[in-house]
Amino acid sequence: MKTDLFMKIEETPATESEGHVKNQSALMSQLEYSISKKIDLLSSSLPRYAVRSMLAGLFLALGTAIGFYIAIRMHGALPGLEKATYAFMFSWGLVMIIFLNAELGTSNMLYTTIGVYKKKMSFAFALKLLLICIFFNLIGGVLSGYLLSLTTPFSHLEPDNFMFTGVAAKLTKSTSQILVEGMFANILVNIAVLASLRIKDDTAKVLVIVFVIFIFSFLGYEHVIANFPAFSLTYFSAHGTLAEMTAGNVLHNLFFTLIGNFIGGGLVMGLGYAWLNNTESKYVD
Repeated sequence: MKTDLFMKIEETPATESEGHVKNQSALMSQLEYSISKKIDLLSSSLPRYAVRSMLAGLFLALGTAIGFYIAIRMHGALPGLEKATYAFMFSWGLVMIIFLNAELGTSNMLYTTIGVYKKKMSFAFALKLLLICIFFNLIGGVLSGYLLSLTTPFSHLEPDNFMFTGVAAKLTKSTSQILVEGMFANILVNIAVLASLRIKDDTAKVLVIVFVIFIFSFLGYEHVIANFPAFSLTYFSAHGTLAEMTAGNVLHNLFFTLIGNFIGGGLVMGLGYAWLNNTESKYVD
C-alpha cells in the first residue's frame, strides 16, 4: 500500500515529477489543525480542558502501574527482563492518551512552539495552555498514583522491588544527566506523536507508538509527566519510607526534567520541524 507521500509524488524520475509536486506540507497542515483544536478546547471550556489534562495523568498512571507491577512479578519468574516488560507495558499509556484525546503537557510543548512560530497563537496563550495542561497532568497523576497505591498489587511490596529501586535511581541522577535524558525522552514522545498524525491505519499507529515509547522507557529517560504518577505511586506505596524521596530530590528531578523535555519536544522537534518546512522548496514533510 502506498503512503500519503507516494500518493502525492509518483515514482518517476525527478525531472518528470517536479511539475506534480506541490509546495504544501501535509505534516504542517495536520499540526496546524491540531493546534487550532487545542486553542478551541481551552478557549471554550477551561474545566473540560482541565479534565482532559487530568485524564492524561490517569492514563500514564495506569501504564506506569501495570509496567511496575509486571516488572516486579517478572523478577521472580524471569530475572533480567524486568526493564523490557516495564517499558512495553508503560508504552500503552501514550496509546490511551492519543486515541482518547487527552491533553499531555510534553506533546503540547511541540504544539505550542509550532503555534507561536507560525503565529497561530500568542506567546502568552501558549504559555497559559502549557502551564494549565502540566498542572492538571500533575493533579491527575498524583491523585491516580495515590488511589493505585491503595489497590492490592501495591499494598505489600518488598523494600528492594523494581519500582522502589528504579525511582530511587531517578532521584539521585545528576542535573546534566536529567537534562539530557529529558531531552531525548521528549524527542521520542514527539516522534510518536508526529508519526501518529501521518499514519491512517489504527493498528500501525499503535505499533509505532508502542515501539517508539519503548525506546525511551527501556533506556530509563526522564519524562516529567510520567514522573508525576511514578513518584506518587512509589511514595504512597512505600508509606513515605524511601530514603531518596526527599522534597529536594523530587523538585530537582521534576524541574530539570521539565527543561530537558521542552528542549527536546519544543525546540528540537517543534521548532525544528516548523523551521524545516518554512521553505520555498517543493519537497516538504
